[in-house]
Amino acid sequence: MEFKDNVPIYLQIEQRLIKQIVQGQLQAGDRLPSVRKLAVAETVNVNTVQRALRELNAQGFIYTKRGEGNFVTDDETLIEDTKAQLIQQALTEFLKEMGGLGLDHGAAQAALTDYLRKEEQDDSSQH
Repeated sequence: MEFKDNVPIYLQIEQRLIKQIVQGQLQAGDRLPSVRKLAVAETVNVNTVQRALRELNAQGFIYTKRGEGNFVTDDETLIEDTKAQLIQQALTEFLKEMGGLGLDHGAAQAALTDYLRKEEQDDSSQH
């Protein structure tokens, strides 16, 4: 994984795992890989992964079973609330980008509607 220089690595790992949980790539009750396996996969120090997992545990996204490992929460409310927050963040970033291009909210909405209409046409022409 490519890491951004301006955000701590443990936080980027934490955010990626949260996104995987929200997207359903990691499901309720799924066992996470061991700390060492995650560290190797991310090419980071074991302590960095442990810190990310500790934060996820404190937030309720994962829980630990002693001697068995870390598992994904089954707290659907937490997952849905987090998904709503991530959607809000993405929309905020989108509107900032559009504003930087000189579009107000109405013009951004029109551009998005036009884009979605074209995507639907492309999808329907491919089937």
